[in-house]
Amino acid sequence: MERVLLFIDRLSLWTGKAFAWCILILAFGTSYEVFVRYVLRNPTSWAFDLSYIMYGTMFMMAGAYALSQQAHVRGDFIYRLWPPRVQAGIELVLYIFFFFPGMLAMVYAGIVYANESWHYMPYGFTGPRGEVSINSPVGVPVSPLKTILPLAAFLLVLQGIAESIRCIQCLRTGQWPQRLKDVEELEVELIRKHKEEMEAQQQQEELEAQKAARQDGEGNEGPK
Repeated sequence: MERVLLFIDRLSLWTGKAFAWCILILAFGTSYEVFVRYVLRNPTSWAFDLSYIMYGTMFMMAGAYALSQQAHVRGDFIYRLWPPRVQAGIELVLYIFFFFPGMLAMVYAGIVYANESWHYMPYGFTGPRGEVSINSPVGVPVSPLKTILPLAAFLLVLQGIAESIRCIQCLRTGQWPQRLKDVEELEVELIRKHKEEMEAQQQQEELEAQKAARQDGEGNEGPK
């Protein structure tokens, strides 16, 4: 089971990393548009479509990656105070009653949405199939972007299954199982190190207190 969970984590990880390159294409397209628009006075007719296609693709395909890294926003100022079993129980209920119904509905609706988009024939029966953007005369294809929607939702469902299995394992053992980690923000690393230092200091203080109590006991038991 551990191999299956890590395989799903790895799939989400590499999917997120692969589509993260969309940000470079987005940055290049936007920079180019700014240059030709304000310097050359010759704006493009495709930069706007490129911007929302790249950003939308990156945003949707990063969902499973963010879930695998526990990077989605949550009210952890309360959550982190609960013991692991309570955390797992709350998460499992939320996955079953909210996450999976929403994601499965998105998979179904996304398939219908994408299928309809690919059946458009803007250039007639002899031309290429697929919906094109109405924002520019270039006819930028948007069917691939709409196909990303059910694919991203499916990856989220897959990662949600892995997270639900982890919740069940935590309910049984009282400890969260291992997950595949990626790079983290410096703030997270500093908080972890501070927590480890505080725990080590607390353990040291407890050892010193036990040693002092033992010495006091030996002193009281000496010759009278």
